[in-house]
Amino acid sequence: MPNRISPARSAAFDLLVQLRQKPDLHSDALLRSGRVNALSALDKNLTTNLVMGVLRWQLVLQQRIAEALTKQKRPLDEPVQVALELGALQLLLLDRIPAHAAIFESVELVRQSASPYATGLVNAVLRKIAIAPRLKESDALAAHPSWLVNRWTTAYGDQTAAAICRYDQLPPPTTIRLDALESEPEGLELEPSTYVTGARRVVAGEVTGSLRIQDEGSQLIAELAGRGNDILDCCAAPGGKTAILRERNPDALITACDISPARLKAMQTMLGPDSGIQFRLLDATELPFRQQFDLVLCDAPCSGTGTMARNPEIRHRVTKDDFRRQQARQIRLLRSAMRALRTGGRLIYSTCSLEPEENEDVVAEALEQEPGFSLMPWEGQVRTLEKERILHAGTAERLFPGNSSDRFLRTFPGCYPGDGFFAACLMRD
Repeated sequence: MPNRISPARSAAFDLLVQLRQKPDLHSDALLRSGRVNALSALDKNLTTNLVMGVLRWQLVLQQRIAEALTKQKRPLDEPVQVALELGALQLLLLDRIPAHAAIFESVELVRQSASPYATGLVNAVLRKIAIAPRLKESDALAAHPSWLVNRWTTAYGDQTAAAICRYDQLPPPTTIRLDALESEPEGLELEPSTYVTGARRVVAGEVTGSLRIQDEGSQLIAELAGRGNDILDCCAAPGGKTAILRERNPDALITACDISPARLKAMQTMLGPDSGIQFRLLDATELPFRQQFDLVLCDAPCSGTGTMARNPEIRHRVTKDDFRRQQARQIRLLRSAMRALRTGGRLIYSTCSLEPEENEDVVAEALEQEPGFSLMPWEGQVRTLEKERILHAGTAERLFPGNSSDRFLRTFPGCYPGDGFFAACLMRD
């Protein structure tokens, strides 16, 4: 495109159009593409903020645009709709972008797309939006599908549902993993984590080199898995939890499985050739192992509703039926993992979903279909890790406040600074 449009807005526009045309694409993959990586640091940052901002606020932006389209009856072409949402986001949320720049370049994006007829419409609509009230924290609930907000409110209460929605509207914190042998890196301003002593949240600075970015909730699940001699990680990619299992169990035999050749290869590269881990390309619903392992981690693929701050497009794709479809596979995964566990062994089932269908319901169904297993309470295990200084003192009270049950562990986005995770611990009697 000519230089009348900034590289950042041009890239953001093209990526958002791609996401509309190919719903199976993921924003994080597109934002790591060659075109984005070729941008300057400032343009790359703006592109990321524009793409993620539109995805987070899309439902509210569409409502504001519809209110300004008083005479428009038929649906807008996708490039026109994307240009309007991109312009509206800048006008309603981003303080440092002048209104004239947001409007002018949105009009130019439409002029150079396949819909030049709509330049006047885009200009008129964005001028109306420019004098409208800006987005507020209270708009966070409206930025999520109402059916999803309603189910969270019913399951967890008004305050927790509102906290989840507010958290989803902000970039999640960057958290790194520091093992016991590493000193804190220079050039980064860090603060302590909430639960895991080996985690640090990045306050300022750019993460470079071999430092591993990993959400604290993900680190917590791997730490809770604990120790074993023969360990199976059934759905191991991308490998962050596997790395912690190796760190905590340096002499164990660890088998890491994944169904995707590309993800398995990337995990091998990340963990290094000297990790001592056995990598297996396997469908975890049909594991060939029988009572072989004393520790099994089954971090099941799921809807990912606990990661919407990180993956905002999930809210626009997920449906009520998806939870039941995921559940059927998750039950097969968990039952397969249970059959690989030795007598007296421990199995951790986890997801990054907030939905009971993918969590408690899966565990209940698997326990019914696979007799001889018990559900283990978490609080004693958490307190043991506190004594070992793997978890911060007071973690048990934060995870299980008051008289709450410790049969299942759950972290809520917004109630703590990280993704939402669920975990249950099963033992073969």
